[in-house]
Amino acid sequence: MNALPARVLVVEDDDVIRELIRLNLELEGFEVFTAVDGQDCLDRVGHIDPHVVTLDVMMPRLDGWTTAERLRADERTRTLPIVLVTARTQEEDVRRGDRIGVDAYVTKPFDPDALIDVIRGLLGGRG
Repeated sequence: MNALPARVLVVEDDDVIRELIRLNLELEGFEVFTAVDGQDCLDRVGHIDPHVVTLDVMMPRLDGWTTAERLRADERTRTLPIVLVTARTQEEDVRRGDRIGVDAYVTKPFDPDALIDVIRGLLGGRG
C-alpha cells in the first residue's frame, strides 16, 4: 500500500461543482488540488505533479479541449491521465476527446461515486 495519497487536480470553473468533487475525493483519501480554468491548470500542473486531472470542457480563458491538447503536447504531462467531466457528450465531442487522447469521460450531472471509480481505475487501484 502506498503511504502517500494519489494527487488529483480538479479543473472546474463552477465553484459548487469544484467543491463537490474536491470534498468527495478527499473523503475517499485523495489529495486534491483545484484550478478554476484551463490556464490555471497549466500554470499549476508542474508544481502539483498530479496523478490524474479532471477537466471541465466549457470554461473561461482556456477550455478543457485546449487544456487537454496542451497537456498531451508537453513531454512532462503527455501520459498524465485526463478525465473530462462534461455535459458535452455528443458523438463528435467524444471523438474529439479520443483524438486528443483523453482517458475517460464522466457526464454531468454525475454520480460522485462513478467519478471516484473512474479515477481509481486510471490509477490502477492506487488511491
